[in-house]
Amino acid sequence: MKQGTITLLLIAVALGAGAAGLTETTATIVDSEKIGTFDSGMGEGAGEIVVFDPDSIQLLVVNAAQTSVDVVDIVDPASPRLVRRIDVARYGASANSVAVHDGVVAVAVEAEIHTNPGSVVFFTTGGRYINEVRVGALPDMVTFTPDGRYVLVANEGEPNDDYTIDPEGSVSVIDIRGGVESATVRFADVSRITVDAAAFAAAGGRVYGPGASPLQDAEPEYITVSDDSRTAWVGLQENNTVVEIDVRSARVTAVYPLGYKDHTRPENAFDASNRDGRINITTHPTWGLYQPDAIDSFSWAGRTYLVTANEGDARDYDGFSEEARVADLVLDPVAYPNAAELQEDANLGRLKTTTVGGDFDGDGDVDQILSYGARSITVWTPVRGTLRRVGDTGAQIETRLARLTPEGFNANDGIIDEFDERSDDKGPEPEGVVVGMIAGRPYAFVGLERALGGVMVFDLSIPGQPEYVTYILSNDGTGAAGNDVSPEGLAFIPAAQSPTGSPLLVASYEVSGTVAIYDLHVSPRR
Repeated sequence: MKQGTITLLLIAVALGAGAAGLTETTATIVDSEKIGTFDSGMGEGAGEIVVFDPDSIQLLVVNAAQTSVDVVDIVDPASPRLVRRIDVARYGASANSVAVHDGVVAVAVEAEIHTNPGSVVFFTTGGRYINEVRVGALPDMVTFTPDGRYVLVANEGEPNDDYTIDPEGSVSVIDIRGGVESATVRFADVSRITVDAAAFAAAGGRVYGPGASPLQDAEPEYITVSDDSRTAWVGLQENNTVVEIDVRSARVTAVYPLGYKDHTRPENAFDASNRDGRINITTHPTWGLYQPDAIDSFSWAGRTYLVTANEGDARDYDGFSEEARVADLVLDPVAYPNAAELQEDANLGRLKTTTVGGDFDGDGDVDQILSYGARSITVWTPVRGTLRRVGDTGAQIETRLARLTPEGFNANDGIIDEFDERSDDKGPEPEGVVVGMIAGRPYAFVGLERALGGVMVFDLSIPGQPEYVTYILSNDGTGAAGNDVSPEGLAFIPAAQSPTGSPLLVASYEVSGTVAIYDLHVSPRR
């Protein structure tokens, strides 16, 4: 038998085509119905991030193709209507993120040279300019605190392609208590990630850019804020870390390296090869770096939980690349006595891994293969200065996709002709996540960038055991017009704010440039 002692799923023959509108249900949500689509007609990049404004019943959609934010009326969600386009081209190269609160829109805009400081530009929901404040390099995500007193920005600070300029990563805390016109900015010092460098690295934290200080190396990606607006948690994707910030003082109060996911365990199996011509979800002697993209938080049974979408990400630049395939590694002969077999293309040879880390004893060979992303979502809870891993979906995402849409399994670009092409990378790439309450229970909606690019739903009412509920898909994999491909942004609209009276899910799709609105039909558990 090839490496991987337990094969959870082996499918060599496609079982049938997935169809637009496909859903499968096992728990509370009975089904979902796509009731509306907004399509600017501009294609890829025109539907990056979406947020909902409950006051105006409008969506705000980042349109990178136009360097704008599209304001879309959904009073009738079956007929979304473009109300206006807020042009941000005069403020920088690209709009990366948008947030809205109490009639104020905040747009994160990167500079013309992305290594220079960017800005957050404030408008009214009617499109009137209010103010602009300078933030860090490459502002990638912006959000208001629930009380509307602060705006937080994750400034990713990515280097240039030659890796000769590496700006500092940072988190901007914008104080708007005195009004947006008099906003002030402070920066949380995320260089605290390596106060104890040895312990940080041993726990799976990563600081490894060539010649980079901890502050230069930090790359904040996504932010979630507690219900009481006092605490923020920020994912540093490449660093495999979450930091905790006290909002009012703009101070980092805790650093949480996320560690590794053990893929030798049957519940953590995955498909590692794009050259075996089949679906082969099995165990492997690898550890996965969680490296979440989006994160969200929710309160349940008196405790706060975080949910991470474990997409994974590598640094791959002209001036520095950490990527290598397992076939190109020198594996430790004690840890991997069957290295030659492992490094065959049909086994682990094609899997992309990192050349930074894994050589734990420093002797020049790899003691532990590390792969990007955990191909799952994980539930965590902060407990006395630690971030405790509570639950994980394990192999559920890939195994469900193998059953539901086998012909599009780990496909690239949402096209069935590219079946299995992402298995050697990061699989289905769970990228976005938002938690919504339905009938008093928390549900995670997880956007999958790859495969056919649907949204998988999990019941989180038992946080240690995320339960699969349904898969929402409006892509038939043919590449034809009218399909929604590669969800980037997700917005949950609770029933109390919904124009239909039932909860809605809104997804913006970066490849197709569309925004889809799904009505969620709910029935109580029996």
